[in-house]
Amino acid sequence: MAENIPMLALSSTMTDGTITAWKVAEGDVVKRGTVLCEVETDKAVMDYESPSAGILLKILTAAGSSAKVGDSIAVIGKAGEDASALPAALQSAAPQASAPAVVAAPAAVSAPAVVAAPAAVSAPAAVSVAVSVSALAPEAALPAAQAVSRRQDTSPAAAVNPAGFPRSSPLARALARDAGVDLRALRGSGPLGRVVKRDVEAVISGTAERQAASAGSSGGAAAPRTVRGREGGLVDKIVAASRTRMVVAKRLSDSMREAPHFFLRSAVEMDRLMALRASINAGRDEADRLSLNVFFVKLTASAIVRNPTINAAWKGDSIEFKRSVDIALAVALEDGLVAPVVRDCASKGLADIEREFRTLIAKAKEGRLQSSDYEGATFTISNLGAWGVEEFTAIINPPGSAILALGAVAREPVVRKDAGGAEAVAIRSMLRATLSCDHRVIDGAVGAAFMRDLKGLLEEPALALV
Repeated sequence: MAENIPMLALSSTMTDGTITAWKVAEGDVVKRGTVLCEVETDKAVMDYESPSAGILLKILTAAGSSAKVGDSIAVIGKAGEDASALPAALQSAAPQASAPAVVAAPAAVSAPAVVAAPAAVSAPAAVSVAVSVSALAPEAALPAAQAVSRRQDTSPAAAVNPAGFPRSSPLARALARDAGVDLRALRGSGPLGRVVKRDVEAVISGTAERQAASAGSSGGAAAPRTVRGREGGLVDKIVAASRTRMVVAKRLSDSMREAPHFFLRSAVEMDRLMALRASINAGRDEADRLSLNVFFVKLTASAIVRNPTINAAWKGDSIEFKRSVDIALAVALEDGLVAPVVRDCASKGLADIEREFRTLIAKAKEGRLQSSDYEGATFTISNLGAWGVEEFTAIINPPGSAILALGAVAREPVVRKDAGGAEAVAIRSMLRATLSCDHRVIDGAVGAAFMRDLKGLLEEPALALV
C-alpha cells in the first residue's frame, strides 16, 4: 500500500523546510536510507533519507517549495500502484500546507508588494524587518504569497526575491561572497532559476560573462528596488526576515525574557598566553597553526571543570548538571549566526579542538551543518576581537546558562608592582572578558569564582597543567 512521506523535523528548532533539490525522480526505486532530497532548514542544508523502500510514485512538494513539518512531500509505494488513485487528502496535503491563508485569497498571490514573514515560522503572520544594508534573503524567507506564486511561475522573474536578489544556495552565496561575485548579475541554472554553485564557479572561471550580461539586460535578476521619500530622499529597504534570522530572533528574545541575566567583567593580561601561542606555532606549518580561539576554548573548559555549576542548565523545576563540557563558538554568517559545538573540550588537546572547529566553521559557511553540529552546547564563547571591539555583553545561548564575550587584545598602560613592591607603569597586552550568567542557575559568587579561575589560567596558562 502506498505510504505518505512527511517532512520530518531535522533539528529541534525546525518548523518547516525548503526542498532545494530532489535526488530521485518519480518512478525510481528507492531503498530505506536512500537520499530522497536536500532540505534547507533554519541552520543548514541536510540530506533527507527515505524511511521506506519502494517506488517513488509521486513528488508532492517540488524543488524550491517549502513544507511544514508533518506535511506530505512524496508518496512511496509498490510497483504498479497508481498514485492518482490515492486519497485526495494525501495528494494535496503538501500544497495546502504551504500557505493556506494565501490560497484562500487569490488576490493576495498576485500582489507583489506583500512583505511578510515565512508562513511556517511560529511567529505573527506579518513580520517584516527594516535593514539599511544589502542582504541576500535566502529562499526560505519568501513571503507566503510569493512562495505560492513561484510554484505556478517558472519564468526567470520568479527566481528573484522581493528585494530584487536571486534565489541562491548557501554554498553559492559563500562562494560569491569570497570571490566578490554579484549574484544579481547571474541567471541561475538550478530549480526555478535558483543560483547554484556551478553558476558562481562559471563566473569565477570567466566563462559566464556573456550569460551575466544577458541576464542583466533581460531582467532575469532585477536590481534592488530603491524607494524614495516624498522629497526625493532615499529610505531604507524593507526585506522579509530570513529563516535563520527569524530563529535567531526568537531564541535570543526568549533567552532575554526568560533568563535573568547578570554580567561580570574582568581585564586579563595576555602576554604569557600570546608568547605561548607564538612559541607553539613557530614550529608548525601555516595551515596547522593554532588560533587564539582554541586557547580560549581549552582554558575555558579547564575553568569550567573547576566550577561545574557553570556547566548546568535550567529545566523548569530542576537544574541539570552536564558531565561533558561542550563549548560552542559563535560564527557570523551572511544572514545570521550559528554556534557550532565541540564536544568534551576538557579532555581534548589544542590541536584536536582546532581541527574540529575548522571543519565545523567551513560546514557552517557552506550551509552544511547537521543539527548535531550546533545543538546542545553547555557553554558558548563569542569573540568580536577581530572587529576591533574592546568589550561587549552577549545574550545567553540556550540551553546553556552562561556565555563568554571576548574583546580585542590591545597594548595598554597598566600599573604593576616590581619585585620590591614599588608601583610602576608598564605596557601590557590586555583583553576585556565579560561573562553573562543565568541567575536561575548561577549565583554571583559562583560566576565570580569562575572568572577568577579563568583570568588566572589566561594569564598563567601553565596552571592548566596542574
